[in-house]
Amino acid sequence: MLFLDSKLNLAQVHYSDQMKKYVLLILCALFLGNGCKKTEPLKNYTLFVGTYTENGSEGIYSYTFNATTGELSNKTLAAPMGNPSFLKISPDKKYLYAVEETDKYEGSSGGVAAFSIEGTSLVAINSDATLGAHPCHIGISEDGHYLAASSYSGGSVSIFKLGNKGELISAPQFINHKVLDTTKTSHAHAAKFTQDGLFVADLGLDAVKRYTLNGDQFAPSKQASLDLPLKAGPRHFTFGQGGKFLYVINELNSTLTVFQRDAEGTYSELEIQSTLGADFEEDSYCADIHLSKDGKFLYGSNRGENTIAIFKVDQDSGKVSLVGRESVKGDWPRNFAIDPSGKFLLVANQKSNNIIVFKRDVVEGTLSFLHELELPSPVCLEFLEL
Repeated sequence: MLFLDSKLNLAQVHYSDQMKKYVLLILCALFLGNGCKKTEPLKNYTLFVGTYTENGSEGIYSYTFNATTGELSNKTLAAPMGNPSFLKISPDKKYLYAVEETDKYEGSSGGVAAFSIEGTSLVAINSDATLGAHPCHIGISEDGHYLAASSYSGGSVSIFKLGNKGELISAPQFINHKVLDTTKTSHAHAAKFTQDGLFVADLGLDAVKRYTLNGDQFAPSKQASLDLPLKAGPRHFTFGQGGKFLYVINELNSTLTVFQRDAEGTYSELEIQSTLGADFEEDSYCADIHLSKDGKFLYGSNRGENTIAIFKVDQDSGKVSLVGRESVKGDWPRNFAIDPSGKFLLVANQKSNNIIVFKRDVVEGTLSFLHELELPSPVCLEFLEL
Protein backbone atom coordinates (compact mmCIF):
# COMPACT_ATOMS: atom_id res chain seq x y z
CA MET A 1 0.00 0.00 0.00
CA LEU A 2 2.83 2.34 0.85
CA PHE A 3 4.44 1.49 -2.47
CA LEU A 4 1.24 2.36 -4.35
CA ASP A 5 0.89 5.65 -2.44
CA SER A 6 4.45 6.60 -3.37
CA LYS A 7 3.79 5.85 -7.04
CA LEU A 8 0.60 7.91 -6.87
CA ASN A 9 2.41 10.87 -5.28
CA LEU A 10 5.13 10.76 -7.95
CA ALA A 11 2.49 10.65 -10.66
CA GLN A 12 0.77 13.67 -9.13
CA VAL A 13 4.03 15.63 -9.04
CA HIS A 14 4.77 14.73 -12.64
CA TYR A 15 1.22 15.66 -13.66
CA SER A 16 1.53 18.97 -11.83
CA ASP A 17 4.80 19.83 -13.61
CA GLN A 18 3.28 18.96 -16.97
CA MET A 19 0.27 21.14 -16.25
CA LYS A 20 2.53 24.07 -15.40
CA LYS A 21 4.31 23.68 -18.73
CA TYR A 22 0.99 23.56 -20.61
CA VAL A 23 -0.28 26.66 -18.78
CA LEU A 24 2.90 28.56 -19.67
CA LEU A 25 2.59 27.51 -23.31
CA ILE A 26 -1.05 28.66 -23.40
CA LEU A 27 -0.15 32.00 -21.84
CA CYS A 28 2.63 32.52 -24.39
CA ALA A 29 0.18 31.76 -27.19
CA LEU A 30 -2.36 34.22 -25.78
CA PHE A 31 0.22 37.01 -25.58
CA LEU A 32 2.03 36.17 -28.82
CA GLY A 33 4.94 38.48 -29.39
CA ASN A 34 4.45 40.31 -26.08
CA GLY A 35 3.42 38.12 -23.15
CA CYS A 36 6.62 36.08 -23.02
CA LYS A 37 8.96 38.94 -23.78
CA LYS A 38 10.30 41.60 -21.49
CA THR A 39 8.56 44.84 -22.47
CA GLU A 40 10.66 47.99 -22.44
CA PRO A 41 9.25 51.04 -20.63
CA LEU A 42 8.05 53.94 -22.74
CA LYS A 43 10.73 56.54 -23.32
CA ASN A 44 10.02 60.24 -23.69
CA TYR A 45 12.43 62.94 -24.82
CA THR A 46 12.23 66.71 -24.78
CA LEU A 47 12.40 68.37 -28.18
CA PHE A 48 13.31 72.05 -28.41
CA VAL A 49 12.26 73.88 -31.58
CA GLY A 50 13.81 77.10 -32.85
CA THR A 51 11.71 79.36 -35.09
CA TYR A 52 11.58 82.56 -37.06
CA THR A 53 9.32 84.99 -35.22
CA GLU A 54 7.92 87.17 -38.02
CA ASN A 55 5.07 84.73 -38.68
CA GLY A 56 3.30 84.36 -35.33
CA SER A 57 5.92 82.37 -33.45
CA GLU A 58 7.21 83.76 -30.15
CA GLY A 59 10.59 82.05 -29.74
CA ILE A 60 11.82 78.62 -28.61
CA TYR A 61 9.22 75.92 -28.02
CA SER A 62 9.49 72.57 -26.26
CA TYR A 63 7.56 69.36 -26.83
CA THR A 64 7.45 65.91 -25.29
CA PHE A 65 8.41 63.32 -27.88
CA ASN A 66 7.19 59.75 -27.43
CA ALA A 67 9.89 57.48 -28.87
CA THR A 68 7.44 54.56 -29.00
CA THR A 69 4.70 56.21 -31.07
CA GLY A 70 6.56 59.18 -32.57
CA GLU A 71 3.97 61.61 -31.24
CA LEU A 72 4.69 65.17 -30.08
CA SER A 73 2.71 66.65 -27.20
CA ASN A 74 2.80 69.20 -24.34
CA LYS A 75 3.69 72.25 -26.41
CA THR A 76 5.33 74.93 -24.24
CA LEU A 77 6.87 78.31 -25.00
CA ALA A 78 10.22 77.52 -23.41
CA ALA A 79 11.81 80.93 -24.02
CA PRO A 80 10.44 84.02 -25.77
CA MET A 81 13.05 85.64 -28.04
CA GLY A 82 13.46 86.94 -31.58
CA ASN A 83 14.49 84.61 -34.42
CA PRO A 84 16.12 81.74 -32.49
CA SER A 85 16.91 80.02 -35.79
CA PHE A 86 19.54 77.63 -34.47
CA LEU A 87 19.80 75.83 -31.12
CA LYS A 88 22.54 73.74 -29.55
CA ILE A 89 22.55 71.82 -26.27
CA SER A 90 25.80 71.57 -24.30
CA PRO A 91 27.57 68.19 -24.06
CA ASP A 92 26.66 67.90 -20.35
CA LYS A 93 22.96 68.48 -21.21
CA LYS A 94 22.64 71.33 -18.71
CA TYR A 95 22.52 74.31 -21.05
CA LEU A 96 20.99 75.38 -24.33
CA TYR A 97 22.35 78.11 -26.58
CA ALA A 98 20.41 79.94 -29.28
CA VAL A 99 21.31 82.46 -31.94
CA GLU A 100 19.26 85.61 -32.39
CA GLU A 101 19.39 85.88 -36.16
CA THR A 102 19.24 89.62 -36.69
CA ASP A 103 21.40 92.61 -37.57
CA LYS A 104 19.92 94.82 -34.87
CA TYR A 105 21.42 93.35 -31.70
CA GLU A 106 23.54 96.15 -30.21
CA GLY A 107 23.79 98.05 -33.48
CA SER A 108 24.37 95.98 -36.59
CA SER A 109 25.22 92.71 -34.85
CA GLY A 110 23.37 89.48 -34.19
CA GLY A 111 23.18 87.85 -30.80
CA VAL A 112 23.59 84.57 -28.97
CA ALA A 113 21.80 83.61 -25.74
CA ALA A 114 22.60 81.09 -23.00
CA PHE A 115 19.91 79.23 -21.04
CA SER A 116 19.89 76.63 -18.29
CA ILE A 117 17.58 73.69 -19.00
CA GLU A 118 14.95 73.25 -16.30
CA GLY A 119 12.76 70.34 -17.41
CA THR A 120 10.89 71.55 -20.49
CA SER A 121 11.59 75.20 -19.68
CA LEU A 122 14.60 77.42 -20.31
CA VAL A 123 15.93 79.92 -17.78
CA ALA A 124 17.95 82.79 -19.23
CA ILE A 125 21.58 83.07 -18.09
CA ASN A 126 22.96 85.83 -20.31
CA SER A 127 23.38 86.92 -23.91
CA ASP A 128 25.98 88.73 -25.97
CA ALA A 129 26.61 90.22 -29.41
CA THR A 130 28.16 88.00 -32.07
CA LEU A 131 29.80 91.08 -33.66
CA GLY A 132 28.62 89.74 -37.04
CA ALA A 133 25.12 90.09 -38.50
CA HIS A 134 22.59 87.27 -38.84
CA PRO A 135 24.21 84.41 -36.89
CA CYS A 136 22.79 81.13 -38.16
CA HIS A 137 24.68 78.29 -36.44
CA ILE A 138 26.31 77.30 -33.15
CA GLY A 139 29.04 74.76 -32.46
CA ILE A 140 30.20 73.75 -28.96
CA SER A 141 33.46 72.00 -28.11
CA GLU A 142 33.18 68.54 -26.58
CA ASP A 143 34.68 69.76 -23.28
CA GLY A 144 32.08 72.53 -23.11
CA HIS A 145 34.70 75.29 -22.92
CA TYR A 146 34.12 77.00 -26.28
CA LEU A 147 31.16 78.12 -28.37
CA ALA A 148 31.47 79.19 -32.02
CA ALA A 149 28.70 81.28 -33.58
CA SER A 150 28.73 81.64 -37.38
CA SER A 151 27.35 84.88 -38.83
CA TYR A 152 25.97 84.58 -42.35
CA SER A 153 25.72 88.25 -43.38
CA GLY A 154 28.66 89.18 -41.19
CA GLY A 155 30.91 86.63 -42.88
CA SER A 156 32.54 85.89 -39.54
CA VAL A 157 32.86 83.51 -36.61
CA SER A 158 32.77 84.55 -32.96
CA ILE A 159 34.35 82.12 -30.49
CA PHE A 160 33.14 82.54 -26.91
CA LYS A 161 34.60 80.95 -23.83
CA LEU A 162 31.94 79.40 -21.60
CA GLY A 163 31.89 79.75 -17.82
CA ASN A 164 31.33 77.07 -15.19
CA LYS A 165 27.64 77.96 -14.98
CA GLY A 166 27.09 77.93 -18.73
CA GLU A 167 27.43 81.68 -19.16
CA LEU A 168 28.93 83.36 -22.22
CA ILE A 169 32.15 85.14 -21.31
CA SER A 170 32.37 88.52 -23.01
CA ALA A 171 35.00 89.64 -25.56
CA PRO A 172 34.90 86.62 -27.92
CA GLN A 173 37.61 85.92 -30.45
CA PHE A 174 36.44 87.38 -33.76
CA ILE A 175 37.48 85.66 -36.99
CA ASN A 176 36.69 87.73 -40.07
CA HIS A 177 36.30 85.69 -43.25
CA LYS A 178 35.56 88.73 -45.40
CA VAL A 179 39.27 89.51 -45.63
CA LEU A 180 40.14 86.03 -46.94
CA ASP A 181 38.93 86.60 -50.50
CA THR A 182 38.57 89.79 -52.53
CA THR A 183 36.46 88.24 -55.31
CA LYS A 184 33.86 86.37 -53.22
CA THR A 185 31.54 87.43 -50.39
CA SER A 186 31.93 85.40 -47.21
CA HIS A 187 28.86 83.73 -45.68
CA ALA A 188 30.04 81.66 -42.70
CA HIS A 189 27.36 79.08 -42.09
CA ALA A 190 28.34 76.18 -39.83
CA ALA A 191 31.08 75.59 -37.27
CA LYS A 192 32.06 72.36 -35.52
CA PHE A 193 34.82 71.48 -33.08
CA THR A 194 36.73 68.19 -33.43
CA GLN A 195 39.88 66.70 -31.95
CA ASP A 196 41.73 68.55 -34.73
CA GLY A 197 40.33 71.97 -33.88
CA LEU A 198 37.54 73.99 -35.50
CA PHE A 199 35.96 73.52 -38.96
CA VAL A 200 33.85 76.31 -40.53
CA ALA A 201 31.78 75.92 -43.70
CA ASP A 202 31.73 79.18 -45.63
CA LEU A 203 28.98 79.16 -48.24
CA GLY A 204 30.21 82.31 -49.97
CA LEU A 205 33.87 81.30 -50.17
CA ASP A 206 33.10 77.75 -51.41
CA ALA A 207 35.36 76.34 -48.73
CA VAL A 208 35.56 74.67 -45.34
CA LYS A 209 38.08 76.60 -43.26
CA ARG A 210 40.14 74.92 -40.54
CA TYR A 211 41.49 76.36 -37.29
CA THR A 212 43.70 74.96 -34.52
CA LEU A 213 43.80 76.09 -30.90
CA ASN A 214 47.07 77.87 -30.28
CA GLY A 215 47.27 78.93 -26.64
CA ASP A 216 43.85 80.44 -25.99
CA GLN A 217 43.23 81.57 -29.59
CA PHE A 218 42.26 79.70 -32.74
CA ALA A 219 44.59 80.15 -35.71
CA PRO A 220 44.53 78.73 -39.27
CA SER A 221 45.53 75.07 -39.40
CA LYS A 222 48.28 73.61 -41.54
CA GLN A 223 45.55 72.62 -43.98
CA ALA A 224 43.79 75.98 -43.76
CA SER A 225 41.12 75.38 -46.39
CA LEU A 226 39.21 72.56 -48.03
CA ASP A 227 38.20 74.10 -51.33
CA LEU A 228 35.03 73.11 -53.18
CA PRO A 229 33.87 73.82 -56.75
CA LEU A 230 32.87 77.36 -57.67
CA LYS A 231 29.34 78.19 -56.45
CA ALA A 232 28.97 74.90 -54.60
CA GLY A 233 28.00 76.77 -51.43
CA PRO A 234 29.02 74.46 -48.55
CA ARG A 235 26.41 74.92 -45.83
CA HIS A 236 26.44 72.14 -43.20
CA PHE A 237 28.65 69.11 -42.64
CA THR A 238 29.08 66.05 -40.48
CA PHE A 239 31.87 63.58 -39.71
CA GLY A 240 31.85 59.80 -40.04
CA GLN A 241 33.90 57.15 -38.29
CA GLY A 242 35.52 59.47 -35.77
CA GLY A 243 36.59 62.00 -38.36
CA LYS A 244 37.92 59.57 -40.96
CA PHE A 245 35.33 60.92 -43.40
CA LEU A 246 33.80 64.38 -43.80
CA TYR A 247 30.44 64.85 -45.52
CA VAL A 248 29.61 68.38 -46.75
CA ILE A 249 26.20 69.35 -48.11
CA ASN A 250 26.35 72.17 -50.66
CA GLU A 251 23.43 74.59 -50.80
CA LEU A 252 23.91 76.22 -54.19
CA ASN A 253 24.60 73.30 -56.51
CA SER A 254 22.63 70.68 -54.50
CA THR A 255 25.48 68.23 -54.06
CA LEU A 256 27.12 66.16 -51.37
CA THR A 257 30.92 66.17 -51.20
CA VAL A 258 32.78 63.38 -49.39
CA PHE A 259 36.30 63.95 -48.02
CA GLN A 260 38.69 61.39 -46.54
CA ARG A 261 41.25 62.08 -43.82
CA ASP A 262 44.79 60.70 -44.10
CA ALA A 263 47.21 59.78 -41.32
CA GLU A 264 48.53 63.35 -41.13
CA GLY A 265 45.05 64.80 -40.67
CA THR A 266 44.71 66.21 -44.20
CA TYR A 267 41.36 65.85 -45.95
CA SER A 268 41.12 65.08 -49.68
CA GLU A 269 38.03 64.98 -51.87
CA LEU A 270 36.74 61.45 -52.39
CA GLU A 271 33.55 61.95 -54.43
CA ILE A 272 30.65 64.29 -55.26
CA GLN A 273 27.03 63.15 -55.48
CA SER A 274 23.89 65.03 -56.52
CA THR A 275 21.07 65.21 -53.96
CA LEU A 276 18.33 65.86 -56.56
CA GLY A 277 16.34 63.62 -58.86
CA ALA A 278 17.60 63.48 -62.44
CA ASP A 279 14.24 64.77 -63.69
CA PHE A 280 14.03 67.75 -61.30
CA GLU A 281 14.71 70.99 -63.18
CA GLU A 282 13.49 73.72 -60.82
CA ASP A 283 15.50 75.67 -58.25
CA SER A 284 16.49 73.82 -55.11
CA TYR A 285 18.87 74.54 -52.24
CA CYS A 286 20.33 72.01 -49.81
CA ALA A 287 20.13 72.77 -46.10
CA ASP A 288 20.91 70.18 -43.43
CA ILE A 289 22.79 66.88 -43.17
CA HIS A 290 22.89 64.08 -40.58
CA LEU A 291 24.36 60.60 -40.19
CA SER A 292 22.50 57.83 -38.40
CA LYS A 293 24.13 56.83 -35.10
CA ASP A 294 25.45 53.59 -36.58
CA GLY A 295 27.00 55.55 -39.47
CA LYS A 296 25.26 53.41 -42.08
CA PHE A 297 22.93 56.05 -43.56
CA LEU A 298 23.33 59.68 -44.48
CA TYR A 299 20.42 62.10 -44.90
CA GLY A 300 20.26 65.55 -46.50
CA SER A 301 17.44 68.06 -47.01
CA ASN A 302 16.52 69.70 -50.33
CA ARG A 303 14.62 73.00 -50.19
CA GLY A 304 12.77 73.35 -53.48
CA GLU A 305 12.55 69.69 -54.42
CA ASN A 306 11.31 69.44 -50.81
CA THR A 307 12.76 66.04 -50.09
CA ILE A 308 15.08 64.20 -47.78
CA ALA A 309 17.79 62.50 -49.83
CA ILE A 310 18.79 59.14 -48.35
CA PHE A 311 22.23 57.63 -48.93
CA LYS A 312 23.78 54.37 -47.78
CA VAL A 313 27.36 54.69 -46.53
CA ASP A 314 29.96 52.09 -47.43
CA GLN A 315 31.70 51.37 -44.15
CA ASP A 316 35.05 50.60 -45.77
CA SER A 317 35.40 53.31 -48.40
CA GLY A 318 33.17 56.00 -46.87
CA LYS A 319 31.50 56.52 -50.24
CA VAL A 320 27.74 56.83 -50.54
CA SER A 321 25.06 55.33 -52.79
CA LEU A 322 21.57 56.70 -53.21
CA VAL A 323 18.75 54.82 -51.49
CA GLY A 324 16.05 57.28 -52.53
CA ARG A 325 14.33 60.58 -51.78
CA GLU A 326 11.32 61.07 -49.51
CA SER A 327 8.87 63.98 -49.80
CA VAL A 328 8.86 66.11 -46.65
CA LYS A 329 5.07 66.68 -46.89
CA GLY A 330 5.67 70.42 -46.77
CA ASP A 331 7.73 73.33 -48.06
CA TRP A 332 11.34 74.34 -47.37
CA PRO A 333 12.88 71.69 -45.05
CA ARG A 334 15.49 73.90 -43.41
CA ASN A 335 16.47 71.54 -40.61
CA PHE A 336 15.78 67.97 -39.52
CA ALA A 337 16.83 65.64 -36.72
CA ILE A 338 17.04 61.93 -35.98
CA ASP A 339 15.60 61.22 -32.52
CA PRO A 340 17.83 59.64 -29.83
CA SER A 341 16.31 56.18 -30.35
CA GLY A 342 17.26 56.32 -34.04
CA LYS A 343 13.80 55.11 -35.02
CA PHE A 344 12.34 58.43 -36.13
CA LEU A 345 13.34 61.39 -38.30
CA LEU A 346 11.67 64.78 -37.82
CA VAL A 347 11.65 67.59 -40.39
CA ALA A 348 11.07 71.32 -39.78
CA ASN A 349 9.35 72.79 -42.85
CA GLN A 350 9.85 76.54 -42.63
CA LYS A 351 7.44 77.82 -45.28
CA SER A 352 4.58 75.35 -44.77
CA ASN A 353 4.65 75.88 -40.97
CA ASN A 354 4.76 72.23 -40.00
CA ILE A 355 6.90 69.56 -38.39
CA ILE A 356 6.73 66.13 -40.01
CA VAL A 357 7.51 62.90 -38.15
CA PHE A 358 8.80 59.93 -40.14
CA LYS A 359 9.35 56.37 -38.95
CA ARG A 360 12.90 55.37 -39.93
CA ASP A 361 13.70 51.83 -41.06
CA VAL A 362 16.98 51.22 -39.26
CA VAL A 363 17.90 48.37 -41.62
CA GLU A 364 17.03 49.91 -44.99
CA GLY A 365 17.34 53.60 -44.06
CA THR A 366 13.99 54.46 -45.64
CA LEU A 367 11.35 56.82 -44.19
CA SER A 368 7.59 56.38 -43.69
CA PHE A 369 5.25 59.26 -42.86
CA LEU A 370 3.64 59.12 -39.41
CA HIS A 371 2.51 62.49 -38.02
CA GLU A 372 2.20 66.18 -38.82
CA LEU A 373 2.27 69.06 -36.34
CA GLU A 374 1.55 72.73 -37.08
CA LEU A 375 3.93 75.44 -35.87
CA PRO A 376 4.75 78.84 -37.41
CA SER A 377 8.13 78.90 -39.20
CA PRO A 378 9.97 76.01 -37.48
CA VAL A 379 13.64 76.00 -38.50
CA CYS A 380 15.66 74.02 -35.93
CA LEU A 381 15.05 70.78 -34.00
CA GLU A 382 17.21 69.86 -31.00
CA PHE A 383 16.59 66.76 -28.86
CA LEU A 384 17.55 66.61 -25.19
CA GLU A 385 18.90 63.11 -24.54
CA LEU A 386 19.42 62.35 -20.85
